[in-house]
Amino acid sequence: MGFSTEFNSVCKFKSEQELHELLEYGKTAMVKKGLRVYPTGQKVIAYTPNNKAIAIVQITASIAEIVENEEVTKVEMDLIRKLTEEESTVQTALAHEMFFGDHTG
Repeated sequence: MGFSTEFNSVCKFKSEQELHELLEYGKTAMVKKGLRVYPTGQKVIAYTPNNKAIAIVQITASIAEIVENEEVTKVEMDLIRKLTEEESTVQTALAHEMFFGDHTG
């Protein structure tokens, strides 16, 4: 297929710096390996590198390109709001079951 879709999915940060910029400035850009589709305007849950739900973000741009023979996607986003502790706990548990946990069963 050549690319992965992220529809109705999660936005997981691999970099603490990108996450810090989001929480500090209200916007950030992350770079993901591979060509992916992040629909502009979609709201998704953002997760820390440790798979903890942290915020609701809105995708403002998704730019897929080949840089130095590597497929990458730059995703720009705005912070909608941070999650409450209760929301974070519930979303983290659901994401573990749906996305991050053991998928062998």
